Amino acid sequence: MLGDMLEIQNGYAFDSKDFNSSNGMPLIRIRSLKAGMENETRFGGVYDKKYVVKAGDLLIGMDGEFGCYEWKGSPALLNQRVCRLQGFASELLPRFLFYGVNSHLKAIEDVTGYATVKHLSSKQILGIEFPLPPIPEQERIVGILDEAFEGIAAAKVSAEKNLQNARGLFESHLQSVFTRRGPGWVEKPLGSFATFRNGINYTKDSKGEHIKIVGVRNFQKNFSAPLDDLDSVTIDGKLSELDSLKPDDILAVRSNGNIELIGRCLLVGEVTDKISHSGFTIRIRLTPGEVLPSYLCHFMKSASSRKRLTEGGTGTNIKSLNQGMLSALAIPFPPVPAQKLIVEKLESLSEETQRLESIYQQKLAALEALKRSLLHQAFTDKL
Repeated sequence: MLGDMLEIQNGYAFDSKDFNSSNGMPLIRIRSLKAGMENETRFGGVYDKKYVVKAGDLLIGMDGEFGCYEWKGSPALLNQRVCRLQGFASELLPRFLFYGVNSHLKAIEDVTGYATVKHLSSKQILGIEFPLPPIPEQERIVGILDEAFEGIAAAKVSAEKNLQNARGLFESHLQSVFTRRGPGWVEKPLGSFATFRNGINYTKDSKGEHIKIVGVRNFQKNFSAPLDDLDSVTIDGKLSELDSLKPDDILAVRSNGNIELIGRCLLVGEVTDKISHSGFTIRIRLTPGEVLPSYLCHFMKSASSRKRLTEGGTGTNIKSLNQGMLSALAIPFPPVPAQKLIVEKLESLSEETQRLESIYQQKLAALEALKRSLLHQAFTDKL
């Protein structure tokens, strides 16, 4: 058992009254472990040096997703619900333990009773049955895994870079479309050819019609509203025609706790049910003729447009959009035939970008699967 080979030091419940984000020693919380970096919380009070974690220490988060992590950040404090493995027996290589614990998730599940570990005690960790081959065999396994994982890490960096490049290529082209203007282009405020309406509000006590609603969760990075994945809600009274969505409406996030979502937009496609949108969004409905809805949606998704909206002309991120800000947004556009060509090219490039993203995401998933496979082989005498 692990209890025969090591000791566990539990973290300390530091007094929150001494927490701050600028001074003191960083705290290691569970969410810090995967990144190997400190979060913004620091402890400015007096602490015992025995709770200082240094690079190379092995840590386990005792709530949520289980895993053993090698700390790679600067010195920080061991917070509650995080423990440190220490006091290793001479017949155990810490690096072998690191790989071994991460390969024995089934054993963790057995002692906790959870299919996905939710809560873990130091007693449960110490009670895990752990294979212990001779030191030379531990060194052999560690050497193979170190080399393999180094190669996997390099491949992941490459795949992640390619993924970012694919996304950056589309965004770069999107920007250039609206900055390199040719003959026939004009610029008008959005309010000169569109009307606006805030979404509806409702509560759990509302008693009326049951409808589907587009909420902030539906935006993400979608271009079109996912009308087959909407929440059903109960509103007060009946849905009015004014609040019903129609094809080619555009929705923009008005306010949200996450300021990164403010200003995101969606294009509404074919509507077959009674659908509206939440009070955290604004509907944009174009006057037919001058600007294609798909063209406008692409324009509003460009980085420069979102920056103009979310900074509100002040250089400081705003907390919410309003109809006046949308109405004043300057929209450059060419004649409708040219808009159609622009949309066709952007959609073609978007499809290719999504294809490349899918390839790189699959590669990243395959690399993670390879890591799990190697760990399994290493600790089942197959490596």
